[in-house]
Amino acid sequence: MKRYLLDTHAWLWAISEPKLLSSKVRAVLKDPQGMVYFSLASAWEISIKRSLGKLELTNVTDLDVFITQINANAGVGTLPITLSDVCSVGVLPWHHRDPFDRLLVAQATSEHLTLITNDPQIAAYGVDVFW
Repeated sequence: MKRYLLDTHAWLWAISEPKLLSSKVRAVLKDPQGMVYFSLASAWEISIKRSLGKLELTNVTDLDVFITQINANAGVGTLPITLSDVCSVGVLPWHHRDPFDRLLVAQATSEHLTLITNDPQIAAYGVDVFW
């Protein structure tokens, strides 16, 4: 069974604009047999973007509760950030400058997950991508 890790934009699109996702991604997200994960790196990225005013989540007062409820309702697991993940970022080539995406690549690699992303730069890392 394939296991997937959602890129932050894919998670945001899934909850707000699912038509932006490919039909294949929407099918994976609806499959009750699928194993889909949300990284704490994405929660960190969302939190920072909200605080900078670059992301608005309407009617969300408690981001922790919001993310937890969305993921529980969708059957999406939470992927913690490990010391190994963080240290692995430092040995990745510089195909991508976004620190959150680099951390997601490190996690997908170490956990043998396919990264659900629409970002073409991610494939340069040799990690399995799906869109």
